[in-house]
Amino acid sequence: MKGAKSYELSICFWLAMVLPASAQTQVDLELVLLADATGSIDDAEIRFQRQGYAQAITDPTVIAAIESTAYGRIAVTYAEWGHAGSQHVVVDWTLIDGAGSAAAFADALVGPPRLAYGGNAIGAALLFGKGLIEGNDIDGLRRIIDLSADSAANSSGPPIEIARDEVVAAGIAINGLAVLCRHCSGRPIGYDLEAAFAERVIGGPGSFVITADSPETFAEAVRRKLVLEIAGPDNSPSRAGILATGSAVRPAPSANWRRATQSAQNSE
Repeated sequence: MKGAKSYELSICFWLAMVLPASAQTQVDLELVLLADATGSIDDAEIRFQRQGYAQAITDPTVIAAIESTAYGRIAVTYAEWGHAGSQHVVVDWTLIDGAGSAAAFADALVGPPRLAYGGNAIGAALLFGKGLIEGNDIDGLRRIIDLSADSAANSSGPPIEIARDEVVAAGIAINGLAVLCRHCSGRPIGYDLEAAFAERVIGGPGSFVITADSPETFAEAVRRKLVLEIAGPDNSPSRAGILATGSAVRPAPSANWRRATQSAQNSE
């Protein structure tokens, strides 16, 4: 009996070594939502951002885009970032395949306490997002980090461009949500926020930056961004319908990347 059990264990070990890793969950998209939680973002704005993402992820157009993917599901996680040592997962990897799972993700997003604080560390945030993707047990056809910020500054951690290049080299695209400040003059002084995103932050095939230009249109900007990411860098009807609303698509500097600078106030 003991010998038989040992033989069975050996067979199981051998099968585990030679068979493909089919236990990995297959999805069309692995998406990391990296939300700004730096010093310019107060607790009320943290709640506002989370509610905007919760509203967007449950929108019927987002659900329809998910259900139209090759596998009919995507994997999403939501994290907040601050200084170089402050990145925290708010909602862990979740499979979203319809309205029910999207609603569960949205409910989980609203309640947890804020943990991320400090100055801008976009480079560290991007590498944190890369680690979330590489450390999961999900096999996605595409992998995207989506970073939101009201600034393209980097006060600590690795330089943005070095982190971006490492992420893109790993086969992960980076998109951006440029959020105009709610309680100040709006845009950073001295530079164009969308241009800085295009030059320093985004990268990979089909990468783009979208602008959330007011509190009233934040959730709409997130919704549009999600549909673009889920539809993928192709000519699918869902993507084409959004890009037809006046957004500009042009190469990012020094690479064959694309940027879409789109104001959320334009209605479909």
